[in-house]
Amino acid sequence: MSRCDRMVDVGRRRFMSGAGLAAAGVAVSSITPSSAQAAPAAARVDYPVNRLANVKDLKPNEPLNVSYPDANAPGVLLKLGKQVPGGVGAEGDIVGFTTICPHKGFTLNYGAGDRTMNCPGHYSRFDCEAGGQQIWGQATQNLPQYVLRVDDKGDIYAEGVDELLYGRLSNVL
Repeated sequence: MSRCDRMVDVGRRRFMSGAGLAAAGVAVSSITPSSAQAAPAAARVDYPVNRLANVKDLKPNEPLNVSYPDANAPGVLLKLGKQVPGGVGAEGDIVGFTTICPHKGFTLNYGAGDRTMNCPGHYSRFDCEAGGQQIWGQATQNLPQYVLRVDDKGDIYAEGVDELLYGRLSNVL
């Protein structure tokens, strides 16, 4: 059996010291001033502006079905009756969310009693009064919330989404 002439016999101690130096080099290079000053990008996704409804169309604590940013993305508008994060309107209580679970794409149901969006597939639950924050289940991200605006006529416009919609490979249509 022939032996490779280029084979180098490196002892365990020498190998470990080399690995330690390599790890230290990676750690030092990752904390350069340029990367330490860079701020993380906002999660907001700027989709086209769409009119979804009018404030008069909403009833307190009843979901109004909408689609945003396109017909293949179902969602709801909610008038929660108290000021909430991301809320718009005179009382800051109107919010909008996708109704597709970010875990596996099941259609979510609104629970009026505790104001949550609930997944029948793997039981994830999202708090509509806390910006769609996940409060239970298998999902690994919060529920995507619409960035809304209300004009002087009471028309409600969606201007973006704060998370990636389920099934989208990118934040671009």
